[in-house]
Amino acid sequence: MATLDHLFLLKEIVVSILIFLITHLSFRSIQLNHHKRKLPPGPRGWPVLGALPLLGTMPHVTLSNLAKKYGPVMYLKMGTNHNMVVASTPAAARAFLKNLDQNFSNRPTNGASNHLAYESQDMVFAEYGPRWKLLRKLSNLHMLGGKALDDWAKIREEEMSYMLHTMFDCSNKGEVVVVAEMLTYAMANMIGQVILSRRVFENKGSESNEFKDMVVELMTVAGYFNIGDFIPLFSWLDLQGIERGMKTLHRKFDGFLTRMIEEHVASSHKREDKPDFLDVLMAYHSENSEVLSLNNIKALLLNLFTAGTDTSSSVIEWALSEMLKNPNILKKAHEEMDNVIGKQRRLKESDLQKLPYLQAICKEAFRLHPSTPLNLPRVSTQPCHVNGYYIPKNTRLSVNIWAIGRDPDVWENPLEFNPERFLSEKCSKIDPRGNDFELIPFGAGRRICAGTRMGVVMVQYILGTLVHSFEWKLPNGVAELNMEEVFGLAVQKKVPLSAMVSPRLHPTTAYSP
Repeated sequence: MATLDHLFLLKEIVVSILIFLITHLSFRSIQLNHHKRKLPPGPRGWPVLGALPLLGTMPHVTLSNLAKKYGPVMYLKMGTNHNMVVASTPAAARAFLKNLDQNFSNRPTNGASNHLAYESQDMVFAEYGPRWKLLRKLSNLHMLGGKALDDWAKIREEEMSYMLHTMFDCSNKGEVVVVAEMLTYAMANMIGQVILSRRVFENKGSESNEFKDMVVELMTVAGYFNIGDFIPLFSWLDLQGIERGMKTLHRKFDGFLTRMIEEHVASSHKREDKPDFLDVLMAYHSENSEVLSLNNIKALLLNLFTAGTDTSSSVIEWALSEMLKNPNILKKAHEEMDNVIGKQRRLKESDLQKLPYLQAICKEAFRLHPSTPLNLPRVSTQPCHVNGYYIPKNTRLSVNIWAIGRDPDVWENPLEFNPERFLSEKCSKIDPRGNDFELIPFGAGRRICAGTRMGVVMVQYILGTLVHSFEWKLPNGVAELNMEEVFGLAVQKKVPLSAMVSPRLHPTTAYSP
């Protein structure tokens, strides 16, 4: 019996030693692995919630401030099983969006992609692959590419006539112009004429204002950091009420898009000789419905109407606000246009290349007020290394475009709105189309905004036309502009810009519809 007890005791000792050795070796292995796979620095965060409570209502500002402490590549634990890396300088953005572009070519799924984008059936959230490439190809070929943009230049000119006429009437009546409403009305009609061969809104009023409110709401809620996206256990609770709002908004947009498509199909026989973009999409769908579904088409139209109106109109509104704050900038813009164009006619798109100061104003607006402060998130397909740091697989990437535009190591007096900086030898060659990482308002790499070319043209042409056509001043009783921001996918002015305008050009040549 004693022998059996000794054997049993010996067995326990051996097992204990083996457990100790395995645990010790495993711990050493984890330590060595962790040393080899050093994560970027970042804030510690809260239990379970991680860094979510730290972001506040202005995440782009919070992340910019945190980057000053933790560096240009920052790592945050988000919720229970999600990680996020944030790039906050041009060099860090280049490392991800150029050097590792393919590894970060997909987007994570979230409430916005599920509830607003028809479960990622659109061009913005679609998985990188054949369907995304098809949507991109069709959009470039028929609407967003260089030749397509040239083809619908006449439409932009015609729609500007309606807009200028409405503003001229406001001037005669002594009424203020609410800039965001005017821009959304005009730009939705520009896009509508290309997609549908008709204006979406015949008259500016309650219907166009409701559409504007829907667009702003979509661009706002889609930018929220939704707790349910990062803590799946809490998703069903919808603690912030975000998903309920998204579902309601989706129903409104789906009704709007469904009516639009049904009416368009019913009148397709009238356009047999000259099909528009939606005709092209529906023809492709009828022959390849398994490749391009009706939901793909709805989701793509949603992209074009929302991002196509809200992002550009936001930049134009900010630029006009900065010029009203700095009358000397407005005066210089007027002088340049009067010298190049004169006051006998309106600005034409062919004039834009002869207006370097106007182009500098647009670049400065893109820098200081990028329409998308945090680029739409991407996610790593494979683990990788950046700046000596290990980035795990399935890590979300956020590039803080807002912080890059205000980086004091890149820009002198970065908080000052100063178009002259883009006339200097140092900055004159910087372009906002995704190759110069100091200025990437549309992102960069293969998932750069598909409407980049259109966005640049629309901002330059519409802003230039508004500045050349009118004198601008604040309404009576308004001494100072409120320049506060509201966070979303696109940063809106907290208080929309209202202004008084007076004509600068001859009415018969400039303001007739």
